[in-house]
Amino acid sequence: MLALYCGADRKVSLRELPQPRPGPGEALIRVTLAGICGTDLQILRGYHDFQGVLGHEFVGVVAGPPGSSWLGKRVVGEINVSCGDCDLCRKGSTRHCRTRRVIGIKDRDGAFAPYLTLPEANLLAVPRQVEDEAAVFTEPLAAALAAMDAVSLPRKTPVLVVGDGRLGLLISFALALSEAEVHLVGHHRDHLSLAQPYGVATFLEKDLPPGDYAVVVEASAAAAGLDLALARVRPKGTVIMKSTYVKPYPLDSANLVVPEVRLIGSRCGPMGPALRLLARGLINHRALIDRRFPLSQGLEALEWAQRPGVLKVLLEC
Repeated sequence: MLALYCGADRKVSLRELPQPRPGPGEALIRVTLAGICGTDLQILRGYHDFQGVLGHEFVGVVAGPPGSSWLGKRVVGEINVSCGDCDLCRKGSTRHCRTRRVIGIKDRDGAFAPYLTLPEANLLAVPRQVEDEAAVFTEPLAAALAAMDAVSLPRKTPVLVVGDGRLGLLISFALALSEAEVHLVGHHRDHLSLAQPYGVATFLEKDLPPGDYAVVVEASAAAAGLDLALARVRPKGTVIMKSTYVKPYPLDSANLVVPEVRLIGSRCGPMGPALRLLARGLINHRALIDRRFPLSQGLEALEWAQRPGVLKVLLEC
């Protein structure tokens, strides 16, 4: 099968690979659509030193093994593959398993291929009314919902979201649906306009009015975004950090210690609630899609996704 493969030198190529075989308790999934994520682009710059088939946002159909109760079902999947035996798994923190593997990110092949395997326990059935182009957003929408789980937000709490890219927009949509008072700051007028129908107040960075916030969500994928978040969080407030950087961030600890600010990391989130939001038609996923490419043009797709201002790029696998 043809797959988009990241080598040890971080060079990506289209390779012919054997079709994967599911292990005990696993399903073989025929990938329909996969989404290119900011994390995929960070991997190309050296994040996690990953080697293998890229991609972790996907929707597909279970194609095996014969006799599986999942056979023929349309699915998305939890991307973290846990051992089930370590102390964290036994406490229910399977996403933080001591030996976890993460499809397309850490020690396990991902979704930029016609087939991938996952434990059946990781699968979620896609409701009939959720089209593939919506279902492929389940994992990033779940990551957006995780930002809401990081702190308790009373209704109408003012929240600043930094970054108007793919994830920042999804976070602003989800926060607005939870009845927070959402302000979104970014660099692209056309991106910001996508959040306005949700009641989000939007600002170009140069136009952001003075003031501070009890909660700031940093989703810009740039160190300057964290600078802005720390500058705009109020004393004893919280910065929820969604971005990952390849290079170390030069954090001045006084920016946390003196104002007694909490800096919270936030990664994966709840897939079930994300699917339910998509099933209710509450997320404008179509507006977030920039282009679709066949897998055979995967290298061009990755180049396109790295252009400034590009939103979601999909691969037809």
